[in-house]
Amino acid sequence: MRSCFVFIIVAAILFLAACNQKEEIVAPVAKKIPQELTMNGDTRIDNYYWLNQRENPEVIAYLEAENEYTAKVMAYTQALQDKIYEELKSKIKQSDESVPYIENGYYYYDKTVPETEYFLLFRKKGSLNADEEILLDVNKLAEGYEYYQIGGASVSEDNKILAYGVDTLSRRKYMVYFKNLETGELLDDQIPLTTGGVIWANDNKTVFYVLKNDETLRSERIMKHTLGTSSSEDEEVFFEDDETFSVYIFKTKSKKYLMIGSESTLTSEFRFLDANNPDGEFKVIQPRTRELEYSVDHFGNDFYIRTNLDAENFRLMKTPVNKTEVENWVEVIPHREDVYFSGFEIFADYLVVSERKEGISGFHVMTWDDSKDYYIDFDEEVYSVHFDTNLEIDSDVLRFSYSSLTTPNSIFDYNLKTKERELLKQEEVLGGFDKNNYETKRIYATADDGEKIPISLVYKKGLVQNGNNPALIYGYGSYGYTMDPGFRLSILPLLDRGFVYAIAHIRGGQIYGRRWYEDGKLLNKMNTFTDFNTCAQYLIDQNYTNSEKLFAKGGSAGGLLMGACVNLRPELYKGVIANVPFVDVVTTMLDESIPLTTSEFDEWGNPKVKEYYDYILEYSPYDQVEAKDYPALLVTTGLHDSQVQYWEPTKWVAKLRSLKTDDNLLILHINMDFGHGGASGRFQWIKDTALEYAFILDQLGIKK
Repeated sequence: MRSCFVFIIVAAILFLAACNQKEEIVAPVAKKIPQELTMNGDTRIDNYYWLNQRENPEVIAYLEAENEYTAKVMAYTQALQDKIYEELKSKIKQSDESVPYIENGYYYYDKTVPETEYFLLFRKKGSLNADEEILLDVNKLAEGYEYYQIGGASVSEDNKILAYGVDTLSRRKYMVYFKNLETGELLDDQIPLTTGGVIWANDNKTVFYVLKNDETLRSERIMKHTLGTSSSEDEEVFFEDDETFSVYIFKTKSKKYLMIGSESTLTSEFRFLDANNPDGEFKVIQPRTRELEYSVDHFGNDFYIRTNLDAENFRLMKTPVNKTEVENWVEVIPHREDVYFSGFEIFADYLVVSERKEGISGFHVMTWDDSKDYYIDFDEEVYSVHFDTNLEIDSDVLRFSYSSLTTPNSIFDYNLKTKERELLKQEEVLGGFDKNNYETKRIYATADDGEKIPISLVYKKGLVQNGNNPALIYGYGSYGYTMDPGFRLSILPLLDRGFVYAIAHIRGGQIYGRRWYEDGKLLNKMNTFTDFNTCAQYLIDQNYTNSEKLFAKGGSAGGLLMGACVNLRPELYKGVIANVPFVDVVTTMLDESIPLTTSEFDEWGNPKVKEYYDYILEYSPYDQVEAKDYPALLVTTGLHDSQVQYWEPTKWVAKLRSLKTDDNLLILHINMDFGHGGASGRFQWIKDTALEYAFILDQLGIKK
């Protein structure tokens, strides 16, 4: 009797143990099909090249297996993901309205309403007290679509027709529709394969638009469409036959000229046409000259030109409309070695210049008669400020946006005459947010070559530099894009859990002007990666964190950054998030059928040239994966990504699984419905963020 009782107890214990034991979850293993890739006398073997077959059912099955694996291994963090999702969603105002801007006698603005993913577009005629007119209800338009993105909404000069683009696949291939704002009906006109917007001629019946290449997605043609006709009858007005260039079109602020821009990484060229004469011929302002960059606006009898002509950090020139070649250009604002001239706004009485000095942006205000010359002051040490919507040339008011890592996005109207500023709106962060609970500052790490690399920091007040704080460092470092220290609602769940958040302003960006960009591209690209690792090491050396609590994140070219950095110094990081990472650099840059390849030879180099091939191969993350320990990795991609094809991160993960010698988590999340920018709704992004933060917190053993 006793032995039977003991047997029952033992059996029960074994049964409970079996029930509590986690199901063994096995990562998918991609099969290897060796593909020889030969260039410049060098042969690489790519075992996962076959994964680029988007229509292959075996590829789709593998992607779905990766998603299933990620879902299973992260399933026990679902409660934490849900908590983070609710934290972030609760901070977003459900009913909101943008600051109205005026154009051509109407005030335009958009609204969001509770529990909806998309916005509604409105306007009022003449006064904000006028009746409200709804132009688009994107929530209704998006019904039945997994993805829905509006692009380039614009109204004819007589205010009667709205043109807008729609992308339902997340490949940035927009269909343009036209809506009669008097009747509310859609016109029969539809234009496929565009960049999203149209530019109206002043006759209210002619529009110009950019037609993309269906395979490479290069913006290559400017087309002219007449309302009431089929798009198959549209006239080509300009074709860019140089595959390293892309084109776009806009109307000058004065509304007098249509302007075609044709640009590569290093060179630009512009053509102009009287907006009252859409059947005329575009004339070139200054024929393209390699490494001559310029951009154009119009005022009075002159074109105003921002250019790098004998000016690394750019300067401002002007030239008569009837004498546009470079020999006629006259200097308005000279070049300065210590100031990067980033842009300008023209008003009837004022010129406002956007500048960046010592890594901080600001505005320089001047009158055309030289009676006033001053800078607009800002209070915080580290901040981000940009021009907002300034469409009216006959105005004394500059509208700009301002934020910092502790100050939510704020829209100001600044009276250029009286110097009075009016806060029109500050992003309302719900859930008890108080900016005074956080602290932001800038510190500097020193690279091996002596360069001082800025790092913008934010954390909760009271942080102790004891080397034991969790931290997330973010970077990009390509194309001259500067990651300004603006407000990021998304990082609040980390800050409130004691994290330090850092932005590494590495070379390849432009925080210190053009030189900072040039020192992080082409044959200087390795500086970008070593700068980031230097910043990470500095956070550790200054006792903000340690390598067991430091995480890194970057996306797209910033995903390349993540891949290169963990190949160089994997021991620095506990975990890394690589969003839509550009990691198969050599192979992609050798394939000119892939979107963006030809236009980026001046950014990365053309690997058909041996010097560039050898250099890119040294840092290409996919090619440099080795049999060694790597930090935990969360990698994301989108099946329809038009900028970084899904197979790059997919191949990278497969190769890492095959070679890495650690047991750290490696997961790949593929969004089967979206592309490079992720989901289109205003709340969908939170789900992705919740997954990322659950990944980070789980690595730290934090359960809530």
